Amino acid sequence: MGYRKLLRLLDKAVGLCKLVASTMNNELLIELIDESIALELNVASIYKFFSESITHDSDFWWQLHLEEKSHATLLRSGKESFIKRGRFPRDIVADSIRDLKEANENAAAMLGQFDGARPGRREACKAAIELEQQAGESHFMKFMEKDAESALESVFQQLNRSDKGHERRIKEHLASLPADA
Repeated sequence: MGYRKLLRLLDKAVGLCKLVASTMNNELLIELIDESIALELNVASIYKFFSESITHDSDFWWQLHLEEKSHATLLRSGKESFIKRGRFPRDIVADSIRDLKEANENAAAMLGQFDGARPGRREACKAAIELEQQAGESHFMKFMEKDAESALESVFQQLNRSDKGHERRIKEHLASLPADA
């Protein structure tokens, strides 16, 4: 086999390896995005439940519910528009499937814990802070609050500009509640 032919074969092999690696990375990224979307929707469901069961704070929790749904929509749109182009901002999702699955399980368990029992106002805030500190939620917020490193990251941040600081806002809300709430 000639030197040039061997180089062409090696070049094709390298190209094939890159394609396989890219496909595997995209599959992992899609799984991370899907778990992140599920987490945003699970947290939205909890905030909706709080909105419906805590009348004093229903507007506060409803706003957070809408923002979590917006986060899920933003992730879904990004997945549909940018994965194939290799342009999805990878830092917007956590990098551990296990952590995201665990966060989703915790959110589902939390909703089950409150099922049929109306939480107190303080209890709801503490539960929400716990949710916001989980892998997927905190990762999303860190991405939204960092300095954009590309035009695409800036676009994602602009689309989400008013839906930030959930943990901070919940802590402020908790601090404003009377001690017996």
